[in-house]
Amino acid sequence: MAQGKSAAALIETYNAEREPERLALKRAAIRANVFSFFRGTAHLYWQRAAEAAIDATAPPAWCSGDLHLENFGTYLADNGLAYFDINDFDEAAKAPCDWEMLRLLSSIAVAAPSLTLAKPETKELMLAAAAAYLKAIATGKALWIERRTATGAIGDLLTALKSRKQVRLLERRTTLTKGGRRLDVPGDKMLPITAADRTRLKAFAPTLAKTIDMPTTSPAYFTFIDAARRIAGTGSLGVARFVLLTEGTGSPDGNVLIDLKAATPSSLAAHNVAKQPKWQSDADRIVGIQRRCQAVPPHLLHAVAFDGRPFVVKELQPSADRLDLARIAGQKKALQPAIETMARLAAWAQLRSAGRDGTATPDALIDYAANMKSDGPTRLVEVARALASTTTDDFKDYCSAYDKPVASSSRKT
Repeated sequence: MAQGKSAAALIETYNAEREPERLALKRAAIRANVFSFFRGTAHLYWQRAAEAAIDATAPPAWCSGDLHLENFGTYLADNGLAYFDINDFDEAAKAPCDWEMLRLLSSIAVAAPSLTLAKPETKELMLAAAAAYLKAIATGKALWIERRTATGAIGDLLTALKSRKQVRLLERRTTLTKGGRRLDVPGDKMLPITAADRTRLKAFAPTLAKTIDMPTTSPAYFTFIDAARRIAGTGSLGVARFVLLTEGTGSPDGNVLIDLKAATPSSLAAHNVAKQPKWQSDADRIVGIQRRCQAVPPHLLHAVAFDGRPFVVKELQPSADRLDLARIAGQKKALQPAIETMARLAAWAQLRSAGRDGTATPDALIDYAANMKSDGPTRLVEVARALASTTTDDFKDYCSAYDKPVASSSRKT
């Protein structure tokens, strides 16, 4: 595929306004291996897709925009049940429905070396995922995965979560002293905040009670105890992000941790032909699409305004976890069903949100799947493999720039 500007230059431009300390962590993270690079550069993937002029004739649907093998996981929903679903909607936008699958299929190809998958196995997995997606669309029925409906490795994951408790999460992230509970900073998950940020967050926390009007919360739930900068993800490193420790249902062990993350524009929206709605903010876009696509949203998920900017808020939970694909990589009977389930979840999300704000109706999506039935999986896999190859080339370019002397612009912090 023809490419424009170098990967290193595009990455630097895209991340130019991010916080230096966490941006340095991102630069190192995406240098680690090609799959980490893929996860951290969705903007580059969609830029290359646009340069390659990939087909955009499929019906428009709501897409998460960054669908890959590690953007699925478990979460505790508002109804008290734990679900396994797509869990990252930062790049969410309206786009041709099959673009969502291209990103997922490319992630299989890029992750193959780390999963010790040979080329024939990789292609077989990609074809199986594409077929599962099209078949799920063709049924026209949006389903979901929770403990009672899960099987295989995903069922094992959800079953294991039954024993997890909020207090264990608090014990891992905080210290309890005579003076009360405090966040453990600095650490691998958190960094200290400035005095000014602490003051603003302390004033902001109680206002969440007005925004998040839910039966399970009360004004005291959001009483401020402590705060820190949060280290999480790969692509979002450097974006303003905080973790708040609040009173919850009562100190000490009823305390809760709340994630507050700045919302940024969708790189998928910037590189496709579908007309986007006029969202009130990027936080409203992220939360709005997530609520449409998931069967039940995570606890406390809301769009808020903090310090004059849009943020997404949600509660950190002991039930949040990803599937350990490396553990089951050598077990075809476990790996393939898990990846097929991920593909079905993408289809169900699009069916569930179909017809909203100009996206295709369920009938239009069903017709699309029927027309793709014979050679659709092969066509999707071919395009996804080409984009994955471009990612590999971009990773090599980035590594070359990153590994230059510290004076190189790619290493400045």
